[in-house]
Amino acid sequence: MRSVRSRRPTVDRRALTPVVGVLLLVAITVVLVGVLSATLVAGVGTTDLSPPATASMDCSADAEADRLTLTHRGGETLTPATLRVRVSVNGVPLARQPPVPFFASEGFESGPTGPFNSAWSRRWTAGTSASLALAGTNPRLDAGDVVRVRLWHDASLVADCPATA
Repeated sequence: MRSVRSRRPTVDRRALTPVVGVLLLVAITVVLVGVLSATLVAGVGTTDLSPPATASMDCSADAEADRLTLTHRGGETLTPATLRVRVSVNGVPLARQPPVPFFASEGFESGPTGPFNSAWSRRWTAGTSASLALAGTNPRLDAGDVVRVRLWHDASLVADCPATA
């Protein structure tokens, strides 16, 4: 008599590998979708698509007084403390640029008027003028000089205002 051994079925462990791989891929996908959704909901992935502020400015340059005057003619109301002013004469930027707002600053006479003055507490609206006078540490204006005043808010150009002295 022969002994009959019971045969146990053999388990193919290789058949488990594709199932584990698919489960891992699904788990990673679910985690990535969750992180992306949380980031978008928190606002981290959003950008400000609003157009930059723009204003219509009228600029004048008085060579006798070495004074620049900007008058807001229309467009957006501006907050002076958020502006950066850059002045060039005949295409050459001034060595000293005016901070905004200020009362006394190297390169400029004390006491600018309107929104350029640090005592100004309102926003810059249409019809309002601001002026500043160049000091001796900046080049003097001569009759016929082309002056260009640019107003910036962050990296956006708000106004580009040319004038002839």
